[in-house]
Amino acid sequence: MKHITAEQFRAVLAALGEQGAEDVAWSESIAPPATAEDFAQEAIFVICNSGMKNTIAKMIFDRCMSALAAGTPVTDVFKHKGKAAAIEAIWADRDVLLSMYHACSTDALRLELLVALPWIGNITKFHLAKNFGVNVAKPDVHLQRLATREDCTAQALCERLATEVGLRAATVDVVLWRACANGVINSRTGEIAA
Repeated sequence: MKHITAEQFRAVLAALGEQGAEDVAWSESIAPPATAEDFAQEAIFVICNSGMKNTIAKMIFDRCMSALAAGTPVTDVFKHKGKAAAIEAIWADRDVLLSMYHACSTDALRLELLVALPWIGNITKFHLAKNFGVNVAKPDVHLQRLATREDCTAQALCERLATEVGLRAATVDVVLWRACANGVINSRTGEIAA
């Protein structure tokens, strides 16, 4: 497979079943963070998720949020000192960070603000932006492989398919990522599982 068609995308979405439908419903309805706590929790989740399986990241995230609620050091429950310090800093500055985020007038400015957060990098800024409702694709390893096969960027791939199937580019990203993570699409070869 060199070029993912709208028909193939729909087949991939169908193969994902209920999980795919839930991902689409979630992604199509995301709104910007309404509270400082929403802002901080999403940023903390992305930090926990960076370099980890989602199931492990969720457990770490829950422990971190419990520690923050109890007023105990995050390092008591998460031994990654760099990530723990970033989590505590974002939690402490959440009110100001939310105000700064809402003051950004463009998605480009939002991305600049997010990449300036501790432990949010040039790839994870897209993950966090998507969780805040920004219509961007995260050029992670799977999406980048698929985009390279089409000689374009992850954003261009997702925007093209979004136009063809009537979804947001960020939603197409979520579906393609899930399909790769679940083995429905082999991102190395571009093959779609039967």
